[in-house]
Amino acid sequence: YGAIATHMPKPFADRTGSGLHVHFHVADAETGGNLFLDESDARGLGLSQFAYHFLGGVLAHAPALVAVTCPTVNCYKRLKLGSGLQGSRSGFTWTPAFISYGDNNRTQMIRTAGPGHVEDRTVSAGCNPYLGLAAYLAAGLDGVENQIDPGEPNLGNLYEKTLDEISEAGISILPQSLGESLAALKNDAVVQGGLGVIADEFIDVKTRELETSEQQVTSWEIDRYLTLF
Repeated sequence: YGAIATHMPKPFADRTGSGLHVHFHVADAETGGNLFLDESDARGLGLSQFAYHFLGGVLAHAPALVAVTCPTVNCYKRLKLGSGLQGSRSGFTWTPAFISYGDNNRTQMIRTAGPGHVEDRTVSAGCNPYLGLAAYLAAGLDGVENQIDPGEPNLGNLYEKTLDEISEAGISILPQSLGESLAALKNDAVVQGGLGVIADEFIDVKTRELETSEQQVTSWEIDRYLTLF
């Protein structure tokens, strides 16, 4: 039929990309009980203090974490600010560009899909799930160990807010390129610890991949500049 099945994160600029959204909670090893669940949560999300500390770690380490969960140059075409968030035939791309968490809202990094049930929407289809989850656990457990508070949840549509409003709410922007996330990973001992002995090699391989991509002359550049000069 002349079609190719692919999970490339963003094969077309004008269409929704392909993600590997991670739904997760932490369970008690003995009882199987959901340690993220608290029906009496004062913040109204149905999450326990353990869950909030875990999310605090994930959000604190997010710039480095996405180097592992979004490990290719192409991955960041999904996470772009501005018109990139609305640049698909289906309307909004419903991918996050901000380090935030909150209710059942698909415009932020972490959404609460239900009591005791959270989803990370940044993870790319290009992610190695073994490395991604190892890094994720390291970040989350650091939050638990150090009781990192994620702050108040965002309850609004971030696509409808200005960058000034988002900044005033204390919400940061996700890395907008592999280069940005790799720079964060190089300075994040916790996420590197999650990768273990391959951390240095991972950074080296991805740095060389980035350098190779930056040396390429794209078809967009040819179309834009070939007859301009």
